[in-house]
Amino acid sequence: MSELSGTIFNIQKFSINDGPGIRTTVFFKGCPLNCLWCHNPESKKLEPEKMSAPLYKHLFSFNSDPDQVGFNVSSSLLMKEILKDYLFYEESGGGVTFSGGEPLMQSQFLLELLRQCKAKDIHTAVDTCGFAPYENLLKVSEFTDLFLFDLKIIDDVDHIKYTGVSNKLIHENLKKLCDLSCNINIRIPLIPQITDTQKNLEAAIELISDLNIKDVTLLPFNEIAISKYKKLGLGYDMNCLSSQKDEILDEVCQKFRCHGLQVKIRG
Repeated sequence: MSELSGTIFNIQKFSINDGPGIRTTVFFKGCPLNCLWCHNPESKKLEPEKMSAPLYKHLFSFNSDPDQVGFNVSSSLLMKEILKDYLFYEESGGGVTFSGGEPLMQSQFLLELLRQCKAKDIHTAVDTCGFAPYENLLKVSEFTDLFLFDLKIIDDVDHIKYTGVSNKLIHENLKKLCDLSCNINIRIPLIPQITDTQKNLEAAIELISDLNIKDVTLLPFNEIAISKYKKLGLGYDMNCLSSQKDEILDEVCQKFRCHGLQVKIRG
């Protein structure tokens, strides 16, 4: 049987925002959504791409071209990179987070990596938009300690408008993961005038509360993606938006806390 390989576009060492402890975050290429505000436009296409200038400073042995974003790597080579920081995982209660893009677009590769991590007793997290066949989610859930589950827009019509897909499958998958008693942290991107509206936040709180999920992470909007779009030769429709002020973020946090939810803001 041949070894599985997949396409990733970055590996972030010493991450502290993608789960407990010190972590290695592996970013998979490919995403089924087309969010207008996407902060990782280099993740959308499954295949490797050329950029007008290097996007990441750190190159790995399996990526020798600084102007290319995305590269194919075998599970064994990727595990060697992951295991370099094994001691940090042990000492901090950390582990590995598989993000993207959408890692479930490469479900077999993801499953193999999760299995190998669990064989080494490494804590695992999967950051997902939830738009994937449930059977794929079910398979990876056996080897996943924590799901970082994105909830963007609760109204289905608006979800289609801003992300390109319906949220019905996403909500169904979330409920099924709850039925499996999976450990879930809901992540909500706060996009001005789109996801941070009172209507959307109240609907999100209602859905989360009904599912008895307690942990929520808010992801404030930032302008970091603008340079990425330029390097990819893409237009960016969110130039008119600005990051929320601290007092606005505090008000949003309080909305969630008033309903007994444990909320934090990712920097």
